[in-house]
Amino acid sequence: MPLIDVKVPDIGDFKNVPVIEILVKPGDTVKADAPLVTLESDKATMEVPSPSAGRVAEVLVKLGDKVSEGVAIIRLEDASSGAAAAPAAAAPAQAPASEPAQPQKVKPPSDDVDVKPTGQRSIPAPIDFGNVHASPTVRRLARDLDIDLTKITGTGEKGRITREDVKRAIGGNAGAAVSGGAGIPEIPAQDFSKFGPIEEKPLSRLKKLSGPHLHRAWLNIPHVTHTDEADVTELEDYRKSLDKAAKEKGYRVTLLSFLMKASVACLKEFPQFNASLSPSKDALIYKKYWNIGVAVDTPDGLVVPVIKDVNAKGIIELSKELGEVSAKMRDGKITPADISGATFSISSLGGIGGTNFTPIVNAPEVAILGVVKSSMKPVWNGKEFVPKLMLPLCVSYDHRIIDGALAARFTRRLAEILGDVRQLVL
Repeated sequence: MPLIDVKVPDIGDFKNVPVIEILVKPGDTVKADAPLVTLESDKATMEVPSPSAGRVAEVLVKLGDKVSEGVAIIRLEDASSGAAAAPAAAAPAQAPASEPAQPQKVKPPSDDVDVKPTGQRSIPAPIDFGNVHASPTVRRLARDLDIDLTKITGTGEKGRITREDVKRAIGGNAGAAVSGGAGIPEIPAQDFSKFGPIEEKPLSRLKKLSGPHLHRAWLNIPHVTHTDEADVTELEDYRKSLDKAAKEKGYRVTLLSFLMKASVACLKEFPQFNASLSPSKDALIYKKYWNIGVAVDTPDGLVVPVIKDVNAKGIIELSKELGEVSAKMRDGKITPADISGATFSISSLGGIGGTNFTPIVNAPEVAILGVVKSSMKPVWNGKEFVPKLMLPLCVSYDHRIIDGALAARFTRRLAEILGDVRQLVL
């Protein structure tokens, strides 16, 4: 059977993504689309599938190796092809060209798991902990929290650094180099079992990844939330008419599509909301594209898929794309490319309830829109009270860049656009 090299597919802008799981070994027989290895960026995990059925001839990477798009990871005997053995013999000679830059000589397995997409980290994490006496799990935890293990004194057996040592470092009690949390006292640990029965369950991998990033955003960004209400009575009637026709064609039209279009209209009028603070903190980077991140709750935690070029798409097209993204999430097929490049995000709790909340800005973005469930309210029109469907809007923003007056104007303009459906279909 001919040999083929299975390479890392398109993973968006991410480079040097660590291998966290190797799911096969030489001699294993695999089916087409069977997962071979698992990669993990700082936003998501992705399984690399087998392009065809066959037998694993060689595993070209090991745990902890960093890989990028196009790097060969598995050599496979392709069972789907009846080609002669000569081409197969030539295949191994191509492997070195695909992985010339693998920096493996200074790394023990599972060491270098730091991933730094451009513009995502506010302070770089250590690249390598060298010969620090710590397990891969502790190393990964330290990188998630941006803690330098080389500056921590381990309290475990033979000086091993433990999870508790890393946690104590967050409060600045272990002489560690900590970013985004130095000087904050740690919540004292308690033995809850003294008070009654308990059960401990590990966090999902997604929550372990997103938690530190939310923590960093909350600590680094001075959050302020401005709230307002939009009259969506007419919009909801129009949405229902579109949704009725869409159901027959296998998709749904939700309020989220209208929120995305209205947000882009506002971002064009208020470009500061579609910008990011430069790394030197002395300039704004204005983006000339409009990609909207949509925070979605899944059983494993929060996922923020990004809908690209919302300005160029209509309500129907956006509704279909949202349906496709939802299906990919259910099937666990979201890739790093699907969650990268947002300029503004929306977090919708409308299907659950509430009156308002403070969404956390998804750095390096500078603002985020949160919406909760709309409700009927009596609204004074100058002569009488009339029933109107009112949608609460909650805009959290980075106060270093956006002041209260600008946030109020942005949110009010957003409410005006949502209140006049004609402005959304232009």
